Amino acid sequence: MRELGDSDHPSIRVEQTAIELTPDRRRVIVRPFISGAQLDQHDGLIRRALALSDAQVSKTLSAAYANFVDRHADLATVLDEHFDFVARATPELPELSIDRRRLIGAYFTQEHAIEAAALTNPSIVVAPDQSGLEDGATRFVLSLRAIGEGHLSSIEFRSIQIDRVGTITVDPTRGYPQTGTHHSVILDKRDFTQKLATMGALDSSAIAVVDQLPEAFEIGHLEAALALSEGPSAACRATTPATRAMHWLAKSNYQLTFPDTSRLDERVIFPWQAVESRGLEDARFVRFTNDDGSTTYYATYTAYDGFRVLPQLIVTDDFRSFEVGTLGGAGAANKGAALFPRKIGGRYVALSRHDAENSFVMFSDSVQEWPTADLIETPSTPWQLARVGNCGSPLETDRGWLVITHGVGTFRVYSLGAILLDIDDPRRVIGRLNQPLLTTQEADRDGYVPNVVYSCGGIIHGEDVILPYGVADTTCRIARIPLDSLLDNLTHHSIRS
Repeated sequence: MRELGDSDHPSIRVEQTAIELTPDRRRVIVRPFISGAQLDQHDGLIRRALALSDAQVSKTLSAAYANFVDRHADLATVLDEHFDFVARATPELPELSIDRRRLIGAYFTQEHAIEAAALTNPSIVVAPDQSGLEDGATRFVLSLRAIGEGHLSSIEFRSIQIDRVGTITVDPTRGYPQTGTHHSVILDKRDFTQKLATMGALDSSAIAVVDQLPEAFEIGHLEAALALSEGPSAACRATTPATRAMHWLAKSNYQLTFPDTSRLDERVIFPWQAVESRGLEDARFVRFTNDDGSTTYYATYTAYDGFRVLPQLIVTDDFRSFEVGTLGGAGAANKGAALFPRKIGGRYVALSRHDAENSFVMFSDSVQEWPTADLIETPSTPWQLARVGNCGSPLETDRGWLVITHGVGTFRVYSLGAILLDIDDPRRVIGRLNQPLLTTQEADRDGYVPNVVYSCGGIIHGEDVILPYGVADTTCRIARIPLDSLLDNLTHHSIRS
């Protein structure tokens, strides 16, 4: 229990619950052992596998199954898919037996421990499925940033329940983590053009290609338009900045589905395209209420390819099928966008930190395009003098929009704070904490990234704010904060306009 306040200010009692989620190195997925660009370098391995006798193939494949079949669902299908991946780049392969095909697939397969390094930066929303609960209980979806080998981040989920007396429990993980099936999606030519312009990639060669696209197109249409475009040869054209940008942008939009029989905790949104090849970072989920009263779940996150970041948007109704697309506009650049849970004045609203230092509010008629942003908070106190930002979507209260924030101080110490925004005009900050709400304690300051507490979103449940947060970018904990005392403190520090 930590108490914030002094004799002149209302106190806030931050209760740290006993729940702690730690990385589990046993949670592994399978993925291709090499990328498509490297396949032509592995002809030697394929030749050696073809030279094995039938007896050697049977013995080696049986040993591989014995070692790995209990660690993955439907391992045979995985090996078939990985063989097909190799075969597409090796068209002269002879007709092969099923065992030999699967053994070659096994040689081009590796395990990846999705939580080998850390499990951190959570957000929480009310789950779409509330069936099978005891009276008075509520189920929530907790999203997590899982960090594995090579600092590669993915998005995972856990199911959490809060019963009628407020006890929080995390459902145990079972089954096999899986990465789902990816599908291409229909792209809008106008949005695609605007995003290219925002990226500074809409030069004359890009315009010539875009002009050939239908108003609604798929990646195949783009490939055909590139092949027909005038100018340099196909070999040279493939390396131009405009061509790379068009591929990069088009392939960053896709759909991901998981089997109906899969559990929430088995579903992993894992890097798939080049734009996210180094990870998916810090998903901020929000349960959004549409104009007709229906709900949609959105999440903003950052895709990273090792050199640049791309702000992305996830859309789902059931946490089984996900649409992934790119956020556009200058206001959505960089990291840390977070959607409000409903429209204000008929427009979408989001928080932003597009300059990597200050906090902004954005308004838009489109949930994916954010051309401008209004400044609402700058670093102003010692504990957050380096930079400020949000810790997830705002929470609606009868006194305003409650925003949990983060600030960075000396030695890159991350602490959590809070601000209060006007309910009708969230560009107005009407309250601010002068002290951190939560900061690192001596016992838990060390980890993958030391001296950090960080959250990607909390919820209001009953009379409390339930705030999951990452500790040293390694583990996750859950804090409970009395809502009224937090609002009283923010109101006490109200800001006069």
